[in-house]
Amino acid sequence: MLSILDILEDTTADGPGFRTAIYAAGCPNGCPGCHNPESWDISRGRRMSIDEILQKVLADKFADVTFSGGDPIFQPEGFAELAYAIKQRSRKNIWCYTGYTFENLLRNPLQAKLLQYIDVLVDGRFKKELQDETLYFRGSSNQRLIDVQASLKANKTVTYRYNPNPFSTFVAANL
Repeated sequence: MLSILDILEDTTADGPGFRTAIYAAGCPNGCPGCHNPESWDISRGRRMSIDEILQKVLADKFADVTFSGGDPIFQPEGFAELAYAIKQRSRKNIWCYTGYTFENLLRNPLQAKLLQYIDVLVDGRFKKELQDETLYFRGSSNQRLIDVQASLKANKTVTYRYNPNPFSTFVAANL
């Protein structure tokens, strides 16, 4: 069971393309300026089974998945189970937002288990003094887009490079 604030379908704000965003309840960080402070209290969420959430995710064949919140890492075992089920039943990529850093997550076995199924991790606490609205998919310049699977293979942090126009390379190469 997970404590969930909301599930938003077909959002484009929490990663590239259409996504099903699962907003976790509970966050220990309490970042000043947080865009979702009502998510800090885990008791504000609705208890949902992994299967119930999975059915919503799989219902949209085209949308990828984002775990946000709150902080999904606050409920690592449940989100690891959900991410595993998503990967077993689909080819969806999974993004995860967290106030923790990638390096710290690796030190905690329960949190590190979730990373096995995450494609991109947006890590780091939101810092109001570093807020930058020109950044893609993050709120402050200290937050990173991490290519989790490449990082785990390389045994070092590998930055995910987002290309807002994936066709620009193809067009330029074929002119």
